[in-house]
Amino acid sequence: MQTHASPLSSSPWLLDVQGLKVWFHTRAGVVKAVDGVSLQIKRGEILGLVGESGSGKSMTGFSLMNLVDAPGRIQADRLFFDGRDLQTLSAGEYRALRGNDMAMIFQDPMMTLNPTLRVDTQMIETIQAHESVSRAAARARSIEVLGMVGIPAPADRMSVYPHHLSGGMRQRIAIAIALLNRPKLIIADEPTTALDVTIQGQILYEVQKLCREMDTALIWITHDLAIVSGLADRLAVMYAGRIVETAPTAEIIGAAQHPYTHGLMASIPTFDTRGKELFQIPGSTPSLLNMPEGCPFRSRCYRATPQCVQEPLFEEVAPLHKVSCWHRGVQA
Repeated sequence: MQTHASPLSSSPWLLDVQGLKVWFHTRAGVVKAVDGVSLQIKRGEILGLVGESGSGKSMTGFSLMNLVDAPGRIQADRLFFDGRDLQTLSAGEYRALRGNDMAMIFQDPMMTLNPTLRVDTQMIETIQAHESVSRAAARARSIEVLGMVGIPAPADRMSVYPHHLSGGMRQRIAIAIALLNRPKLIIADEPTTALDVTIQGQILYEVQKLCREMDTALIWITHDLAIVSGLADRLAVMYAGRIVETAPTAEIIGAAQHPYTHGLMASIPTFDTRGKELFQIPGSTPSLLNMPEGCPFRSRCYRATPQCVQEPLFEEVAPLHKVSCWHRGVQA
């Protein structure tokens, strides 16, 4: 595939997104699923995208892969990947990009795997769709990658159908398929949510190790701050279609500034909360059809004042630490 030279090819950012919007134009009105998201990620870096269900984190991932169907519309002030402007790509060029330089791991592996095809067929076709290699070479690479994600007897697993495998095995194969063409960026949409804790821990370790070895960037989408805190280099916290706080992981865990981030952290079970009722953020996410003016979190916030009717600025409060809140500060 021919690549297009760009003045941004020397940029430190593999992915540079500014002002990303995904709006759904419906009869009831405009649903602003993603409303002005900006994020950047370097090669080999792991970014955790965290938020409640409905915060827009999965839709952000789908939009980067150009997998948003009508009536959804994607637009951005800047949408660059590896020096290329994604907004100028044709459907065919984007198709060549997906699964090759940019891959996605879905929450349910059965969405990725075809139940009527054997594992070897699906993996070999994934490679041959992007490269002119022999079936034997594609098969050898598939077996190698299955071993990399911790699947025992990978050559034997090639001849089975997805329904012959456990949920953990299916998810490992889905991860292996994402890794087959050595992508520069992987977007993982809560891929361990349905797995037990032991398998979850194994997959998190293997994914982190593979990203380091292959210099692959990773966006890990999750609602569980506890899981991603041990995986990601940086965290971006989303609420109602917007990023409200972003910082290096240690900075978020040790000195979170936004009241919503405080709420997410307080809801994580710890030894100190054993036997006690867990904290819940009061209220619910506002309707994306009828967003309130100003800060979207103000109706649920313990620090809210009349000033919160005005749109808060997204400001840097420490190196690489940005927050969108009028009353930001470390929780007492």
